[in-house]
Amino acid sequence: MKIEILELSDNHVRFILKGSNPAFANALRRIMISEVPTVAIDEIVFLDNTSILYDEILAHRLALVPLKMDPSLLELVRGESDLSKFQIRLILDVEATDGPMIVCSGHLKSEDPKIRPVSDNIPLVKLIKGQKVTLEAFARLGRGKEHAKWSPVSACSYKYLPIIDIDADLCDLCGRCAEYCPHNVLKLEGDKLTIVDPLSCTLCRYCEKVCEREAIHVKGDDTAFIFYVESTGALSPIDIVSEAANILKLKAEDFLSKLKSHLSAPEGEVDEEDRPD
Repeated sequence: MKIEILELSDNHVRFILKGSNPAFANALRRIMISEVPTVAIDEIVFLDNTSILYDEILAHRLALVPLKMDPSLLELVRGESDLSKFQIRLILDVEATDGPMIVCSGHLKSEDPKIRPVSDNIPLVKLIKGQKVTLEAFARLGRGKEHAKWSPVSACSYKYLPIIDIDADLCDLCGRCAEYCPHNVLKLEGDKLTIVDPLSCTLCRYCEKVCEREAIHVKGDDTAFIFYVESTGALSPIDIVSEAANILKLKAEDFLSKLKSHLSAPEGEVDEEDRPD
C-alpha cells in the first residue's frame, strides 16, 4: 500500500491511496469523519444574556465554533471509550457600551491557550448599546459519531483513480469527446487526442456516450483511490489522516485478539464481550 501526496495545505490534503481496496478506503473515510476526536463546546452556563438570541440558539452557535486543539491529546486518548474526562473552560463576557457591535469567536477567552477558536472572526450575535452576554462554556473531547460538532473534517471523500483508454485505430479524431468532457480532461492537438488531466476525471463517462465509434473507454481502478480531506481547522489534515489510520489499526488488532480468544477457548466458555462484532 502506497500514498502519493498531490496537494497539501494548512486546511486540506489530496492524495492517492494505491494498492488498497474499496472496503479499506471507505473504512478510512468513515473513521476520519466520525472517530477522530476533537474538542468542542458541550455545556454552557449563562450568567447574563440580554441579546436578541435565546440562550439555546446562542449555545448552538457556540457549540459549532471549531476549536484548535493540541495534536498530542490524540495519543493520550487513543483507544479510550470515555473522552469526557478532558474538559476546558472558556469565558465570554461582552457588553456593547458605545453602540452596536458583533460578538465574534475571538471574544472567547480560553483557560488553555492551546485550545482556542480556529478563527477569531466567526460571528455569534449582534448586540445593540446596553446589551450584554456573559457565560461560561465548557469544551470537551468527543467524536463525530456522537455529534457532528466533533467531526474534524468539513469534507472527506474519495473516488476511484480513473483509467482512460483510447483506441487509436478506432478514433477518427472528431473531437466530440474533448468538446463534451465537462472537466476538460481530453484535448485534441493536431492529429492526436491527448489526456491532459486524468485526475480531474469524475468517471461520468460522457465521452464514451458521445463517441460513435466506441474508441474511448473509461473505468475506475478499484485498487487506487483519490482522497480529498478538508479540515475544520481543529487538526491539521495530516494529523487527521494519520490518526484515522492508527484507529483503524487498533480496531483490526482488537478484532484479531477477540477472534483468537474465541477460537482458542473451549466451546461455551467465551465471554459475550470478547465475541467479534
